[in-house]
Amino acid sequence: MFLAALFAVSLTACGDSQKKESEDGHNHDPKTEEKADTGHGDEHGAEEGSATVAALTPEQIEAVGIKYGVVEMKELTATIKANGILSLPNSSKANATSLYGGVIKSINVQIGDYVRKGQVIATIANPQFIQLQEEYLTINSKITFAEQEMQRQKELNTGNAGALKNLQNATAELNALRTRKSSLHQQIQLMGINPNSVSNSSLKSSLVVTSPISGAISNVYGKIGSYVDVSSPVAEIVDNSSLHLHLNVFEKDLPMMKAGQTIHFTLTNNPVNEYDAVIYGIGSAFENDSKTIPVHARVKGNVKGLIDGMNITAIVSLDNVLSPSVPNDAIVDADGKKYIFVITDKKPQEAEEEEGHGGHDHGDEKTAHKEEAANTVNFEKIEVVAGVSEMGYTVITPVNEVTKEARIVIKGAFFINAKLSGGGGHAHAH
Repeated sequence: MFLAALFAVSLTACGDSQKKESEDGHNHDPKTEEKADTGHGDEHGAEEGSATVAALTPEQIEAVGIKYGVVEMKELTATIKANGILSLPNSSKANATSLYGGVIKSINVQIGDYVRKGQVIATIANPQFIQLQEEYLTINSKITFAEQEMQRQKELNTGNAGALKNLQNATAELNALRTRKSSLHQQIQLMGINPNSVSNSSLKSSLVVTSPISGAISNVYGKIGSYVDVSSPVAEIVDNSSLHLHLNVFEKDLPMMKAGQTIHFTLTNNPVNEYDAVIYGIGSAFENDSKTIPVHARVKGNVKGLIDGMNITAIVSLDNVLSPSVPNDAIVDADGKKYIFVITDKKPQEAEEEEGHGGHDHGDEKTAHKEEAANTVNFEKIEVVAGVSEMGYTVITPVNEVTKEARIVIKGAFFINAKLSGGGGHAHAH
């Protein structure tokens, strides 16, 4: 507003002066007029050229949802696109089952819970459990009696008072009882009970079902009161830390693939976050009837939100060339050029001119302008040359240097550009 008023006053004054000279009949000096016109043109040019810094208040920044980031180094210049699926090896999947049939008494987990190896998943009950413990307790006394009988038969046989057959029968009976005890000992251990702790006062009618691996509960099959056995798992556990990509790569691209290459991928149905993986294995045969070869890559870093079976879209980096890149939303188009916005200490043109013409402002108004400016964030529009775009990022080459520490606008750049252009009628987001 201030500039427009100043420019209008300048035009009016210039017009009145020329009119007065014409009326007075004075001759015009061409050099003087040319100089005056040039000066006026420079002033207008300075106005357009310096309109590269915009100031926003914290309220505006919050209302628009402006987000900051930095120029990142990405491998987008030499890549191959591939589709695939997230997969888990069978060694990272497990079912929590009971080796003995029984009725589910309690379930201690829900889908999504993280469990450790050996953690109790559920408890099941069956009267047969008590019978096995009872037999284990009574077999000790039977073994003691059998040992005494064998010793008696051995003594009788030595004195020729007994038949050899009786000694052989006693020996066989003792061996059978010892074998049965060993079997019961193992069965009770598999039930999760310490055989040495079994006593008449500590018989257990329920057993615990534990998790065979550490991971997340992906499914709960049983419910309280239902019957389960070794063929009926109570729950399924998956260890997502072992997630890998199963990529489908075309034959023509296979020679460019090798172990150790970096892969950037997003979920096909929800391409919001980007994840990384590294190739560790390349197939040696076509998959099914397709003309693609399976390539396997191990997922790196955080796997939160990733699930076995999800479809993915991947970019395979063919070399280690890193290029400066920004999110697509960080780039705006204006006047046939592309720009990004960088936080700067430079002041908008209006603020600079108000300081330069501070003598024309009232004291209170000048102070108010300074206080408002002190609470704003300044953004400088930097022209860039855009390159290849992949995975939501675009390679850029700034016309003027942008330091790697510079904070750039990665969301809301369109709003800043619109404010800078006084409405942004000719600007649109990249």
